Amino acid sequence: MFRFLGTTCVVCLVLSVSCPVAAAPPATRPAEATFYKDVLPILQKHCQGCHRPGEPAPMPLLTYEGVRPWGKAIRQAVLRKSMPPWFADPHAGRFTNDRSMPQADIDTLAGWVDAGAPAGDPNQAPQPLTFTDGWAIGKPDLIVEIPEAISVPASGTVEYTYVIVPTGLTEDKWVQMAEARPDQRAQVHHIIAFVRQPGSKWFRQYPIGKPFIPGKGGDGNGRGEFLTGYAPGSPPEILRPGQAKLLKAGSEIVFQMHYTANGKPVSDRSRAGLVFATAPVRQRVLTLAASNDKFVIPPGAPNHRVDGAITLRRDGELVSLMPHMHLRGKAMEISAVYPGGEREMLLRVPRYDFNWQLWYQLPPGKRLPAGTRIEASGYFDNSPNNKSNPDPAAAVRYGDQSWEEMMFGFFDVAIDAAMNPAELLREPARSAARPAALGSGGQ
Repeated sequence: MFRFLGTTCVVCLVLSVSCPVAAAPPATRPAEATFYKDVLPILQKHCQGCHRPGEPAPMPLLTYEGVRPWGKAIRQAVLRKSMPPWFADPHAGRFTNDRSMPQADIDTLAGWVDAGAPAGDPNQAPQPLTFTDGWAIGKPDLIVEIPEAISVPASGTVEYTYVIVPTGLTEDKWVQMAEARPDQRAQVHHIIAFVRQPGSKWFRQYPIGKPFIPGKGGDGNGRGEFLTGYAPGSPPEILRPGQAKLLKAGSEIVFQMHYTANGKPVSDRSRAGLVFATAPVRQRVLTLAASNDKFVIPPGAPNHRVDGAITLRRDGELVSLMPHMHLRGKAMEISAVYPGGEREMLLRVPRYDFNWQLWYQLPPGKRLPAGTRIEASGYFDNSPNNKSNPDPAAAVRYGDQSWEEMMFGFFDVAIDAAMNPAELLREPARSAARPAALGSGGQ
């Protein structure tokens, strides 16, 4: 489902370059941008989180010697606006984590490369950034690691593999930040860490701490709550103060592992790091989805639409959104239809990119009143014009593997911390329906 094809973020800061006026040229030319004074601060702000050893980017961007050979590639990426990766239509929604690069930033990088990528004075360099080794969220309060290595073969299809790992918690904890980290990054296609609360019957037939692949009827369709996940391009779960996900005493983490064989057998022990809230928690955050798993994309169809929807039965606050499809995914729109019938476009991604599983974070206070229907429409290109299409002659259905398809409009919603999550999706005057969207195994 998630996949990395070798591109990562190259993004940048601001330097205005004045243009001489033809009738009255300035007496002096503007100073050229140099690496140490102008470019390195840009790389620190936008790039080094990924472009450093041990992270997913293909090259480190820490030093002049490391950056200069990539100058032309950086210039091309920022001019084409393929970097930084950001796919939201600016006319639909507003997002606090918008990575779009201002034109002045683009001009700075391009101008630096065009000028021959001068180094400048090392004494003008900013202090190097410090990172917590291995974690974007800082030092975790709790690390949950797969206890027994999972063997990944050199070739063949690897079915979704699960491992149930105890947390060892003896009291309830609120998780404000969570990050899944692959051990074997080249083979890990994605990680989903679900919470299995005490008393849950989900996967009770399988042993603790031992990798397993659910058999037919093995209940792999998730009755846990989505805690965090890993895929190239997707950020860790970092919630605002006062918002968190609940991890009850005695809970277990169910790792869903999807591996892609690449010619080298490996053993993997991936892990998840958790940072607990220190301030009082007012809102519990849940990950839901407007989805559809009953569709057929006809062979050769260039723009096939698949719709999904979910209705919220209690008030909530919208936190973030994430479209998810596979290699035939072309575009997605996610809308809210409010109880009075008004419709609002929350997110439009006109150019979906399977290589970047991005979350789009909203400003605080986006209220979803009870009765709001979240609708998602995914558009799929199953034609030969889609260069990523595994087989334009195939009729495509829902499935776990990348050559199959999915249609999920994921979103995080915050509810009152004291509310039973089942109430959020419970039909009025009916018995409680299973809140399947709280955790879906096919992500």
